[in-house]
Amino acid sequence: MNFCNLANLSLNKGVFKLYLPIKYITMILDVVIPNVAESITEVTLGTWMVKDGDYVNIDQPLCEVETDKASQELVAEKAGKIKLIASEGDDIKVGGLIAQIDTAVKAPESPAAQEIKTEMPLSPQPTIKEAVKVEVASQKQHYAANTPSPSAQKLISENKIDIFKLTGTGKDGRITKEDVMSAIKNGTSSIQDGYKALANSQALYSRSEEVKKMPRIRKVISERLVHAKNSTAMLTTFNEVNMQSIMDIRTKYKDKFKEIHGINLGFMSFFAKACSLALMKYPEVNAYIDVEKGELIYHNYTDISIAVSTPKGLVVPVIRNAESLSMDGIEKSVANLAAKGRDGNLTMEDMEGGTFTITNGGVFGSLMSTPIINPPQSAILGMHKIQDRPIVENGQIVVRPMMYVALSYDHRIIDGKESVGFLVTVKDFLENPEKMLIGSDPVEALLMI
Repeated sequence: MNFCNLANLSLNKGVFKLYLPIKYITMILDVVIPNVAESITEVTLGTWMVKDGDYVNIDQPLCEVETDKASQELVAEKAGKIKLIASEGDDIKVGGLIAQIDTAVKAPESPAAQEIKTEMPLSPQPTIKEAVKVEVASQKQHYAANTPSPSAQKLISENKIDIFKLTGTGKDGRITKEDVMSAIKNGTSSIQDGYKALANSQALYSRSEEVKKMPRIRKVISERLVHAKNSTAMLTTFNEVNMQSIMDIRTKYKDKFKEIHGINLGFMSFFAKACSLALMKYPEVNAYIDVEKGELIYHNYTDISIAVSTPKGLVVPVIRNAESLSMDGIEKSVANLAAKGRDGNLTMEDMEGGTFTITNGGVFGSLMSTPIINPPQSAILGMHKIQDRPIVENGQIVVRPMMYVALSYDHRIIDGKESVGFLVTVKDFLENPEKMLIGSDPVEALLMI
């Protein structure tokens, strides 16, 4: 074969140059698992968002990968035709090959576009970035559809509504509180009816079983929970909070608060603020033990981890420097993290760190529980359902909206005095919210006593 048939030769100022035809240059891009964090050495391939042989655009989501803490999307670095190599559910090391993109392949033109081209003048076409934005938006809408909001989830749990009977009308197809109220009013089937339908769809006396691979995030959750139980001297102390003052504040100011700050005034901001102030007063509750060095690490700041339930498991994103945030700042952080958790968009940075955790089982109807510490933290506060109960005030029996609160703590670093004192301080701040303005009783501050 004549070499000149394979290459073009040229002389430029006495320099010999060899130009290979483009078809002989490698245009295959390897799609590998990136290094998502220092502690992550292996991931599980979740769901492919494209099919083998599809043409993918730059920045188009390709798949989800499950790490020890969250799920993350991998996007295409270049456009081209994709060849899938790894399968859903595979455990893959960091740097492992999962797909290849042939960047030499040009974007296909749809038959509809060709027909339009021959019959009428072309209208301005969207750019690649605009097309990718539309694709990503459709992906996010697909994953967010029929996900209930926190208030909707509470109504669903309380009224035992079958979520599969509801259709979301909110943003991206989410189920709103109004959707649930409408379903209750119109007599949508309850979850018991769903159980009956499920039972009728099964063969009588069936003893069939279904085996599924345990998701990576569930494996990590189970390992961390067992580690927390076995490696800490965990103890739980309880108290109850009269929520009347906070509920009165929310009733009086919620509309004005939303008008000014653009966010709803919820309970979590009160609890986060109360805990932040109490943690400054009881630094042991905000500390942890470095077992290897034999040291106690005290934090002069409060990074509050908020337990969020997602379709794939429990995650704990962090509100940074909660002690320095205003009420609207806390609410916006909570809303942002909760939305990212529901949509599967939490990053490793969102969940790293945290000095203290708050978990709210009340949204699911829990009246009381003993939460498990989130290592290496030393304590966790459990919120629960608000329920009207009779209590004694000034010698009279009255009905008030009450909530049980629970503090689980590591007795190795926190003594009973500090744990009970912390919980009583949180209770005092919540029942007397004006004290949170300066972190102490205004009258005592005035009198300097």
